[in-house]
Amino acid sequence: MTTLSITGPMRPRYDEILTPEALQFLAELHHRFAGERHDRLAERMQVRYDLGNGRDLRFLPHTASIREDASWRVAGAGPGLEDRRVEITGPCDPKMTINALNSGANVWLADLEDATSPTWGNIVEGQLSLFDAIRGRLTHTNAEGKTYEVTAERTPTIVMRPRGWHLVEKHIEHVDRNGLRLAASASLVDFGLYLFHNAHELIARGRGPYFYLPKLENHREARLWNDVFTFSEERLGLPHGTIRATVLIETFGAAFEMDEILYELRDHCAGLNAGRWDYVFSIIKNYRGRGQWFVLPDRDRILMTLPFMRAYTELLVQTCHKRGAHAIGGMSAFIPNRRDPEVTERALERVAADKLREASDGFDGSWVAHPDLIPVARAEFDAVLGGRPNQLDRQRDDVHVTARDLLDIRSAGGEVTLAGVRANISITVRYLESWLRGIGAAAIDNLMEDAATAEISRSQLWQWIHQDHLTTEGEPVSKQLVERLLREIMAELPTPEGHKLAEAEDVFRTVTLQEDFPTFLTVPAYTRYLVEQAERVEAVTVAA
Repeated sequence: MTTLSITGPMRPRYDEILTPEALQFLAELHHRFAGERHDRLAERMQVRYDLGNGRDLRFLPHTASIREDASWRVAGAGPGLEDRRVEITGPCDPKMTINALNSGANVWLADLEDATSPTWGNIVEGQLSLFDAIRGRLTHTNAEGKTYEVTAERTPTIVMRPRGWHLVEKHIEHVDRNGLRLAASASLVDFGLYLFHNAHELIARGRGPYFYLPKLENHREARLWNDVFTFSEERLGLPHGTIRATVLIETFGAAFEMDEILYELRDHCAGLNAGRWDYVFSIIKNYRGRGQWFVLPDRDRILMTLPFMRAYTELLVQTCHKRGAHAIGGMSAFIPNRRDPEVTERALERVAADKLREASDGFDGSWVAHPDLIPVARAEFDAVLGGRPNQLDRQRDDVHVTARDLLDIRSAGGEVTLAGVRANISITVRYLESWLRGIGAAAIDNLMEDAATAEISRSQLWQWIHQDHLTTEGEPVSKQLVERLLREIMAELPTPEGHKLAEAEDVFRTVTLQEDFPTFLTVPAYTRYLVEQAERVEAVTVAA
């Protein structure tokens, strides 16, 4: 028997998402896949240990036959995913959902992961927003009485991003086969609720249940997702291959297994995405203790034109097009400021250059975080694609990327400035303060910061401290320096009613200044500050 319990409060309309039938489906997913999820997470710990002790990543010898076999292809685009030249990303609260659906983008990445602070309200109410939006009945009235509604004749195709395998949903518990009470897998919760409620409705409306898969570190984690998809299709009466997934290549390990990831998901795969900011974070995390050669410079100097980043993106395009998969480019963090024309002009210029590079390299589409950037991105892809929906026919046979190319971190240089140290402290604290208030995508200094960019900032600080790195001004990056700058920054920040600055400082110290390196800043922050308790617990029991 598998028992599932709701330990979070039940608010208005939550029972429309957390129905007995949906909870039974979640319980079945946990009964079949929770154990293997734990095995995959244990593998991650071993890999991190090995990398910390000097082993380098490489292309796997035992899967060479998959890479060398030119005959296999992935399923490719489902209905509504043929043209992905501009994708907008954002959280799933009602206002952002309506703005995304009115944006004119081809695809909306409905994000329950890095752009969402995983409060219980954000998760369940995000599912409600999607539930209503898919049925064409979502409206929203803000505190000032302004009403928002979907007015676009054709809305973007929705691709939902569940939380990664490493995250848990502490407002839902399951009892495993050994009798242990455990927090539910956030991945299975987000995926299961969305699929259960919306798959048939999406198909009836000419689209389908599509997903972005975050934080995969190897092909075995992709295989687990494929098994989840296959079981779910059979359980819900969907034809095999109805579910389509786009995998974010945003961990260092996944860059060495792109062919294998596509192969494991081939019946359900639409493409790969260059998740550039998490990719940078993954490099720092895995090589943080390996010496000065692996120290990256100030965050704003980590450009896509660096040799190791070029190797990563060019290999992604080549691998995708060889297998009939879309190659989707990454997020440009620059955002316009409607009150500052000069800032807006610079942002548009940088985004245009970024999207021109991606389109010229062979990408089939790319991400933006703000509706004002859609015309800029579209213009660059239109210039290359013309009337074609994609450029899958463009084979990058000129690309020859080796493991050494991907590992060439030293080519970035390691120039760190005091301004860079200060910026990383400020960004991390300010983002955490926003995240703890339930806002997972925050405009800070004309950049759109989410969990990935905050992870880069705090992990760089940890690495610079532990590698005894010197700034270009000759000052050691030490705990004492970070503490001094932190005090200065905290004294300068505004303190509006309801702020979470004290809590943000607490989390900052945990994820940046301790000897141990938390693998994700969101994990301790979530456990410490975002978990609620219900007055009563709802439970469903499912036969194994």
